[in-house]
Amino acid sequence: MQTLPITLYTTKQIQELEDRAIYQCGISGFELMGKAGYEVFKRLQDKWRDSKYIAVFCGSGNNAGDGYIVACLALSEGFTVHVYTMVNPESLKGDALKAYQKYIAMNGTVMAFNVGLAVRADVIVDALFGTGLDRPVLGDYLSAIRIINKSQANVISVDIPSGLNADTGRVMGEAVKANCTVTFIALKQGLFTGDAADYCGEIFYSALTVPDDIFQEVPSTVYRVMPRHFPRRKRGMHKGDNGHVLIIGGELGFSGAVMLAGEAALRVGAGLVSVATRRAHTGLMTVNRPELMCHGVDNSDQLTVLLEKANVIVIGPGLGQSDWAKDLLLAVIDSRKLSIIDADALNILSKIPAAHNNLVLSPYRSILTPHVGEAARLMSLSTTKIQQDRFAVVKLIQKKYGGIAILKGSGTLIASEEDIAVSGTGNPGMASGGMGDALSGVIAGLLAQGFPLKDAAQQGVYIHGQAADLAVEQDGERGLLASDLMPYLRRLVNQ
Repeated sequence: MQTLPITLYTTKQIQELEDRAIYQCGISGFELMGKAGYEVFKRLQDKWRDSKYIAVFCGSGNNAGDGYIVACLALSEGFTVHVYTMVNPESLKGDALKAYQKYIAMNGTVMAFNVGLAVRADVIVDALFGTGLDRPVLGDYLSAIRIINKSQANVISVDIPSGLNADTGRVMGEAVKANCTVTFIALKQGLFTGDAADYCGEIFYSALTVPDDIFQEVPSTVYRVMPRHFPRRKRGMHKGDNGHVLIIGGELGFSGAVMLAGEAALRVGAGLVSVATRRAHTGLMTVNRPELMCHGVDNSDQLTVLLEKANVIVIGPGLGQSDWAKDLLLAVIDSRKLSIIDADALNILSKIPAAHNNLVLSPYRSILTPHVGEAARLMSLSTTKIQQDRFAVVKLIQKKYGGIAILKGSGTLIASEEDIAVSGTGNPGMASGGMGDALSGVIAGLLAQGFPLKDAAQQGVYIHGQAADLAVEQDGERGLLASDLMPYLRRLVNQ
């Protein structure tokens, strides 16, 4: 499998990279188009060696030009090629028109798209839309996407699956579901979050010979999380060296959430984990996980001693939104301890006056871990609005509350004041109760051991998802439980 770059870019930044390559390095646009078409065709040959029939769907821009180059290469190698165009190809401009004319000069044939089209192909090349799509797909383009998706052929998308927004990862109505996507010049940030995982297939990348120094001239603040090596422990280390985590939550009937968070913190290496919960739960927790130090608390006054002993706080798992829950959250906030605010604590936080938030959620002291619904409440937005641009929203949450903001979901985003990281681990099996509680515990366990705030958030998200990936390799996605991650978490922090 190809090793992809770490840095991700917006479409505007990628256009700047391309412009610099053309004007500063003397690389023509048609040369870049030729290289792009070659990369797609090479990948097509590598993946589907026995293919004979190629169908290319071309739109109206430079992405269509890439498609015509692929068609030229396929013709020259003896494939049977059918090109279906959404526009009169004579109306193409610049390099795309040159690519079309080259294809025609090779005696290639072009058919105008129609909704009754019967596609015969082993492989379909999707060259309908490039990275500039910013509105819902309609009309014949929508019909073309549906025909591609209904086909039994393998699908390879040129630069990005048509219908997917390159900046946000959002499907603009409908999008091509590709088996693989070959993307150029730089990795688009929208390929790694939101809806993208269901549409891109395997992602391949080529810089198209754009020189490295060009990338230095167009900096990006978005990147993919890479796994970090966990150093071996010193032989003389004791439990106090590995920190003390306090998990607060567990309203009546919800004791499981704090237990999951507590065990996750222990499994990644926290030295001590205490739990503050309803008194009715303490005995049962001790029986099920004796390593947890469980305390019944009725109010924030009884929490004070526990807060003083701990160096990392998690509040929210199973917390509920009662007066008891709010009282405990305000005590945590006012303690100014290193804190992870999760689940119902986020819902309570969304109702606390902003002036109080600013007082206590100071930079570098807190991590917020909302899923889409919690993020919507924090920002007074609809969940639809949140998903329209996850990058923008996670940055707004970080700006409003300080510290680190984590927007969970496919392609979880981790925003600091300086940048945004995207985690590529995790799977649909994680859509089950308790996963978020385990994540909070993982991050807390890393913080307790001395990881900086940003590193703990990024690595916590990454290994949490990686543990789930290992678990589903063993037994599949359906039926995955948060507790199934525990042995894999331990393995990952000891590699």
